Amino acid sequence: MALACALPARAVDLRLQFGALERMLAEQAFTQEGRRYVHGDRTNKCNFAYLEKPRVQGEAGKLRIRARFTGRSALNMLGQCVGLGDAFDMVIAARPVYKDGNIGLAEVTVASDGRTGFYIRRVCAAMAASLARDFHYPVAAEVKKTLEDAGTQPAYRRELRSFRVTDVQVTGEALVLALDFELTVR
Repeated sequence: MALACALPARAVDLRLQFGALERMLAEQAFTQEGRRYVHGDRTNKCNFAYLEKPRVQGEAGKLRIRARFTGRSALNMLGQCVGLGDAFDMVIAARPVYKDGNIGLAEVTVASDGRTGFYIRRVCAAMAASLARDFHYPVAAEVKKTLEDAGTQPAYRRELRSFRVTDVQVTGEALVLALDFELTVR
């Protein structure tokens, strides 16, 4: 009996269903009229790139995100855009990882959904590098904010300590984070 009591507690699983993950992406990343500009902005009519309409799934232990890409890399010549541009559906596959308080993406691949061409290949290569380098979701800060929120019982102060993500998995329905933490209530 004493040995069973000495064992550390099992981690808590946080399951982020894909529908909730899509809403989180929309609220935090796709904030400009439902778009996420990855190059330029809506004011530059000839040199921009954005993603919209993200759909998240799980497949073979990876996140699979379908999104619509629209972009143009052109020069404004007398009010006309001269250069390359296209719009196509793309598929992003990546393994989610935890590092320094954030969920990031590793082993990122990006491909068009059925189309090819010089511009499409360049966009996919650039997107894969950018997502692996720049994407992060501050899960430690979000969990801390949620667990320490005094909204429901303001008389009891909460403090989150020793927060760790011990495992990250992708199932057919959700992104599952195994959390290990200590919550002190005063």
